[in-house]
Order: sequence, then C-alpha cells, then structure tokens
Amino acid sequence: MTDYFAGDDRTNRERMLAGDWYIADDPDSFEQFKRAVRLQAQYAAAYVEDPDAARPILEQLLGRLGEQAHIRPPLYVDYGTYLTVGARTFINYNLTALDVAPIVIGEDCQIGPNVQLLTPVHPVEPQPRKDRLESARPITIGDNVWLGGGVIVCPGVTIGADSVIGAGAVVTRDIPAGCLALGSPARVVRKL
Repeated sequence: MTDYFAGDDRTNRERMLAGDWYIADDPDSFEQFKRAVRLQAQYAAAYVEDPDAARPILEQLLGRLGEQAHIRPPLYVDYGTYLTVGARTFINYNLTALDVAPIVIGEDCQIGPNVQLLTPVHPVEPQPRKDRLESARPITIGDNVWLGGGVIVCPGVTIGADSVIGAGAVVTRDIPAGCLALGSPARVVRKL
C-alpha cells in the first residue's frame, strides 16, 4: 500500500478534524463512534416513554441542541459532537447525519423524514479508495430551511436561509437563500 502520509506525523483523527485525507482506523474516533451509538439507542428508548425526559440524552449526544428543538428518533450520527441543531428546529424520523465534518442546522428549520446529511468524501480513483482513504466537507443549513422527505445533502453544501428543498432532491451544490430547489441533482426553480 502507498504511504499516503509520509512526513505527516498527525493521527488519522487529527487529519479527519482538519478536513484532510485520512484512514478511519483511529482508536479515539472508534471510541467516540461507540459513545454515539450508545447514546442514540438510549435516546430512542427513552423517547418512547417520555420525549421531554429523553432530551438530556440528546443534549449529551449532540454538539449543540437549541432551545425547543425537537428530533424524533431514530437518529443516526457518526459522532454527534459535530452536529449543531438550532432553536425551534423540528427533525422528523430517521435523520442520518454523518458528522465526520461539522453539520450546522439553523434555527426554525423543518427537516422531513429520511433526510441524509452526508459529509464524507471518498476518492474517485480506485486504488486510494481501495486503500480506505476518506475525507469530509462540512454542511451548513441556514435558518428557516425546509428539507422535504428523503432529501440528500452532499458534502460541502450550504443551503441559504429561507430556502425549500423538495422531497427526494439530491443537493450536490450550494443553494442560495430564499429559493425553491427540486430534483436530482437539485436545481433552483424559483425565488421565494
């Protein structure tokens, strides 16, 4: 295998956090992942009994959970600590937020069921991909955005405030503020 990190004495976790290519074999990252899996399961179980009583578990899992924000389980994250959810945001069932890089969801957002926020990037070239290289790019969702059911947001995308992304859209590039975007790949169809 090629030594992709010759002369770079950082750990793979340090490379990951810097947004550089890395291999996902860092023991600290694995411990953080296990923590997230545990807290996700605890949150889902506690939510069934009392959603309000489950909130402290969610606050422990996420980097930040805004006032009156609500997330229906199941919720799937890689780490949780790199996911920020703004005040009064509602997230419906089955959010997958692969927060290898930061994911910021603004205030007053509506996130439909089965939405995927995907920060990881894998090489297009076959050998580096076979060697398990990956990196990640952050996702930012502005205030008062509505993501319809089944929307997929790809790495590095920013969606501007007050925009709407139609159900099933695949967002591969930035969407300006105040727009309606539809399709795969998502395209702006009009200003709002």
